Amino acid sequence: MESGPAIFTGTVFSLFGAALLGWTAVRLRHREPVAHGLPRTASATVATLAAVTALAAGVWCFGRL
Repeated sequence: MESGPAIFTGTVFSLFGAALLGWTAVRLRHREPVAHGLPRTASATVATLAAVTALAAGVWCFGRL
């Protein structure tokens, strides 16, 4: 019964983390800003950290099954 919410939450975290990591990589490859008004290095670092954190949360949720 409790595996349903864990699967849903793990999927959401994993999809968000993968999409954010991909979007950040594309923005950096095209030399476009990741966040307007911030240095490219700082915004890329924060976005990558958020993406890796979301992926780790997704893996953790799947590990709870």
